[in-house]
Amino acid sequence: MRILILGNGYIGSRAKEVWGDDAILSTTRIESIEDVRTLIREYRPDSIFNAAGVTGKPNVDWCETHQLETIFGNTVLPIQIAQAAQEAGIYLLHLATGCIFYGRSPHEDGVWTEADYGNPVAVYSKSKYAADLVLSTLPNVGIARLRMPIDDRPCPANLIDKITTYPKVVDVENSVTVVSDLLSACYQLMQKKGVGIFHCTNPGTIRHKEIISLYTELVDPSHHNEWISEEDLVLQGLAKKKRSNNFMRSTRLQEIGIEMRDIKIALRDTMEKYAKVKNNTV
Repeated sequence: MRILILGNGYIGSRAKEVWGDDAILSTTRIESIEDVRTLIREYRPDSIFNAAGVTGKPNVDWCETHQLETIFGNTVLPIQIAQAAQEAGIYLLHLATGCIFYGRSPHEDGVWTEADYGNPVAVYSKSKYAADLVLSTLPNVGIARLRMPIDDRPCPANLIDKITTYPKVVDVENSVTVVSDLLSACYQLMQKKGVGIFHCTNPGTIRHKEIISLYTELVDPSHHNEWISEEDLVLQGLAKKKRSNNFMRSTRLQEIGIEMRDIKIALRDTMEKYAKVKNNTV
């Protein structure tokens, strides 16, 4: 399988690292559908993995005041990529986000499924969801939704680094995605050409306190932070809008024979590997 990866940021670069010779990581900054057509003609891939997008720097609050740039990167370009892939008859797997869900779902257990409609609040979430709504109508297109990535090596986008760097942290419970499991699931989705929406979150949920407790145990026993409420996050000016917190269920992955590890098991394994890298013991 020959995979063309669009977007050489965090996930795109990790995907190339894991998938090796099966993948081509494009460094081209895509600004139009013609850019995508050119890359397809040059590399002739079997599948396209779209990991490009706008998340904002230093965080998603940037998107609140840069709406057009966010919409172009997260809504317009994915549609153009999909159009080019459709023209060439190539399978497209688009990397999406579970941050389109806020709070509990309408279901009795409060868990969001792939069949549920999102309720996005932030500009970033709305722009990502807009692409989902369009791409989910197309044949030969899969949408992989990740949530708060956790990785086994330090990186500013890694949830471990995020919450252990902040002096003030909110203790919330969420569905999350372990990157190694995500990349395995995405590779299998491209092999199987899975169509539609797939929640690529590890089964179960985790609290920030559990992550930091494991970090203190395995990485840095001297770590300390202050715990604050969700309301304080906005009141103290640490965020412009309330963040998305939710529980997601990955039903459709199982339907096509793809499994992701339980989050409790995956988190400890990931944190042990992270500790070795962080403490230079690899």
